[in-house]
Order: sequence, then structure tokens, then C-alpha cells
Amino acid sequence: MKLYSFFNSSTSYRVRIALALKGVSYEYQGVNIRIGEQETADYIHLNPAKGVPLLIDDDGFRLNQSLAIIEYLDACFPEPALLPKDIKLRAQVRAFAYGISCDIHPINNLRVLKYLKNQLGVTEQQKADWYKHWVAEGLSAAESVLSAREKTPYCFGEQPSLADICLIPQMANAKRFGCDLSAYPRLMEVFEHSIKHPAFMQAQPEEQPDFIK
Repeated sequence: MKLYSFFNSSTSYRVRIALALKGVSYEYQGVNIRIGEQETADYIHLNPAKGVPLLIDDDGFRLNQSLAIIEYLDACFPEPALLPKDIKLRAQVRAFAYGISCDIHPINNLRVLKYLKNQLGVTEQQKADWYKHWVAEGLSAAESVLSAREKTPYCFGEQPSLADICLIPQMANAKRFGCDLSAYPRLMEVFEHSIKHPAFMQAQPEEQPDFIK
């Protein structure tokens, strides 16, 4: 199994967490999206979407999009399960994860931020303000969801789920971009607890072969 990843990509980070939780070994292939390696002809042949992550299974099966990859891994390697068996709780976990992966991340990823600066000519401050605004919108909603629930070590229980897999990379990015996270005490509790888990530690950006300081 081979994973095309970039150390600071939050979507790649999600898949690395899932692989680590499952205890699945894989070959790591770094793709430096900062310098455009995702736009080379060879890589586009593998992944026309020109992004990371990309998973290639042992039989050559290729899959992009982090959530699709994670659910595929969950089906191939059922333990530990990343989605609850209870239908309603499973739907809630998915809704929480989608709120991060569909509402926050797409308007904060690198190619969007580059377009704001290079094509639309916004200043660095305006770009930072854009990022922080949409992060605050999404995290405020996530904080409300968890604050209304009984407190557990992870978002939706005693074990990590798809919700935590999506939350922790987004929180790490928000911290890296200097967002004020004081308004999200429940999210920060989950974050601080999760990053001590061996799988989350193994998956963090600074532990990857292509890490750049």
C-alpha cells in the first residue's frame, strides 16, 4: 500500500491518522504541493484531481479524497471501527466530520489561499483574515455540537472516530495560522487529549519523511 501525502496537508494528516489507528503499514511518497509537484504529468496520470492524499492499494486500486479513503480503510480493516454502529450516532459523527472537511477546509486549503493572493491580489493580512473568519465560523459550530453532549475523551465517545480524525488536523492548522482558539474550550480539550494518542503522534506533520521546518 502506498500513500501520496504532504506533511502539512490536513487531508493527508487525516488519512495518516486512520492508517495509524488501524495499524496498517504503507510506503510513504511525499508530494510537495508548495512547489507544484502535484501538477506534474506523472502525478496527474495517477490523480487527475491534482491533490493529496492518494492511496494506491496492493492490487493497484487508486483512491483520492480523504474521507473516501478513510471509509475504504474502515471497511478493509474493521478494527478499531472509526464509525459507531448506532445509526444515529454514526450520522452525527459523519455530520461533524463533514462540517470540518466540507465547510471549513475547502475554503482554507493551499490552492484557494494562493488564488486569493496571486489571482485576486489580496494582501497577506486580508488572506489571513479570510482564513481566520472561516475557521471561526466552522469551529464555533463544532464547539456548540460538542458542548451540548456529555463530555467524553474524544468527540463522540471513549475511542477516536472519524470526527476526531477530521478535527485534530484542522485544529493543528488553526494553531499554525495563529487563530485565537480560546472560544473553543471543548474542542481544545479533545485536541490536547488526542495528540497524546500514539496513532495521532505518529501521524503528525513533524514525524513525516518529507517534513520541512
